[in-house]
Amino acid sequence: MLPLFVITSLLAFASSKPCDTEGSNRELLLSLNKNLLRSLETQEGLPNPSVHLALRLSNSHNLAKESEHLNKLKNNLHNDLQSSLSNSRPVAGLLALYTLALKSSCYDLNTVTFTVSEKSETLLTHLKKQMEQEKEHIAFSQRPLTNYYQYSLGVLALCTSGIRVNNHVSNKLIKAVEHEHFKHGDTESVDTYAMAGMALQCVKDSGSHAQNSAELDTALSKIKQKLLASRRPDGHIGNEFSTGLAVQALLAMGTEVAECSASMEAMRTAARNNIYHNPMAISQTLPALHQKSYLTVKSKECLNENNTLTLEPLDPVVVLPTETNVAVTVEVVTSSGAAAVYSVDVPKGSSLLEALELLKGKHVGFTYEMESSLWGPFLSAVNGEQARQSDRRYWHLSSDGTALTEGVRDFKIEAAQRISIKNKSY
Repeated sequence: MLPLFVITSLLAFASSKPCDTEGSNRELLLSLNKNLLRSLETQEGLPNPSVHLALRLSNSHNLAKESEHLNKLKNNLHNDLQSSLSNSRPVAGLLALYTLALKSSCYDLNTVTFTVSEKSETLLTHLKKQMEQEKEHIAFSQRPLTNYYQYSLGVLALCTSGIRVNNHVSNKLIKAVEHEHFKHGDTESVDTYAMAGMALQCVKDSGSHAQNSAELDTALSKIKQKLLASRRPDGHIGNEFSTGLAVQALLAMGTEVAECSASMEAMRTAARNNIYHNPMAISQTLPALHQKSYLTVKSKECLNENNTLTLEPLDPVVVLPTETNVAVTVEVVTSSGAAAVYSVDVPKGSSLLEALELLKGKHVGFTYEMESSLWGPFLSAVNGEQARQSDRRYWHLSSDGTALTEGVRDFKIEAAQRISIKNKSY
């Protein structure tokens, strides 16, 4: 029997209350779709397969621009993955997203190959090998080479591509759900529960896990409970940036999420307030607002698509320099617990990245290094100390004691505050 709070949450998701007019919601979807399409023109670094996936799952398309982006994925991202595979770097998550992006364009995955040690094998063969390596690492050290989010992505990509997922691989994910291993630092990762939910639902739908179906059902039930229990009073699940994946997972697992449910309205409100200005954030939210999930890729046919999405020229935005400065205190805490405190005045509205750059120029003792990701740049080293994923460490950022949900380029400093940068394990 389901706990009372779960039944209550399910009713809340299914309930239909008055919400914005259908026309207003449709306009918002179209605006987000255009923003995501426009992001292709200003994309830094490698083309983003998550953005491509969201564009392909939308109802309106600009097929010419989507095709152009597909070619960039097949060249630039493909070459980067080739380099990683040749150098034995674990890339299960990115390889999985690449697979899903290609599948969303109905591309023949059997024609996509990588050559390692003079041996050419298909993309799906390499993804299966990556997942085997991840599985073996879990058996040896009780955790994946990368993390359970990427592991779940790998299971999902194989499954939606029609590949039978090895029972040993899916069992590791089921056990991780059972033992609640989906944590980032001290908090549970709603994103990981959501991705695991979509992955395991795909495995269930494929019928390839019939022998341990009870364990699989228990894991799916637990994921659903975790997601429902993470719903805030304002409708967001976890936070503003995890709600999209959480709603996708609930939809995939058969939970009705009504058009006017609190979580759908919460995402729309956040979108209207420009919370989702990062293309990666839009790419995870837009499918949910379309009431679709990544599982949709499995049956996508790419026929008779609505090719009416066009971009109007934008008026140039003139940003006037602000005359108001705000005081920012930056505390850096190393892995040993040693702390250093700095202060710097920055123009109001500066990004945290801009503030760190100003601080670096002012204080000889403060340095930092960045690495790129699909979400944008992130801190990899501060004052000469690394926080590597391979060491299960990261730089935890907070403002006045509240953990940041945005990256260093997206978080804006509007008032005096204390920024904490801590080297933490997960």
